[in-house]
Amino acid sequence: MAGHSKWAQIKRQKQAADFRKGQIFSKLAREIHVAVREGGPNPETNVRLRMAIERAKREGMPKETIENAIAKASGAAGGAQEYETIVYEGYGPGGIAIMAIALTDNRNRTASLVRHTFTKYGGSLGETGSVAWQFETLGQIVVPTNGHDLEEIALAAIDAGARDFEVEDDTVIITTEPDQLSEVAEKLQQAGYQIRQADIQRVPTTTVELEGSQAQSALKLLEALEDLDDVQEVYTNASFPAEVRGAV
Repeated sequence: MAGHSKWAQIKRQKQAADFRKGQIFSKLAREIHVAVREGGPNPETNVRLRMAIERAKREGMPKETIENAIAKASGAAGGAQEYETIVYEGYGPGGIAIMAIALTDNRNRTASLVRHTFTKYGGSLGETGSVAWQFETLGQIVVPTNGHDLEEIALAAIDAGARDFEVEDDTVIITTEPDQLSEVAEKLQQAGYQIRQADIQRVPTTTVELEGSQAQSALKLLEALEDLDDVQEVYTNASFPAEVRGAV
């Protein structure tokens, strides 16, 4: 797969470019809200909330905004809103598999928007289970080298309980079992390593290489899905050539 990049790598590059912060903050606030409603407002006992707060901090969300999101979800600020998680599965140009994870307070609205987006950009919305089997749910931690030796970081990750790792430019991408994510990330932080990202991901078991117009169309579809306010995460098994990556 020389010269190609996975969608996850392209997303990390986009996030590092520091644009669309307002939309990112809105989605992070929604994730905090759901975490509080499910497990309570104490991050010490609510792992999902703790991870959401840590991610919000890494993205630069103001402390007051985080606290307000927690207060609103717990009812302290009034007007608590209810969201549900819905997983949409479908296909994109070239037959690629796509999963879109949404948090919504109106499933009819969200389903309509997701279906319209798939159709508009040459894809099709599938049935539940149609593509999920092509992905594995894993914890993923992104650690920048920051002067550390790559092998040193990798060995520290394995010692902390990580399942595997791969090197990507100046970062180490560490994978864990979902229930080990928080523990491994905490151990790496205690060992002095910076955590750029730590969350649960749907990782494709195999990838499909796209070229030319198919790659461009697929990337437009993925970005359009990510731009939907209700959609939190988008996953695919596609990989893209350098000329398409450069247009992001």
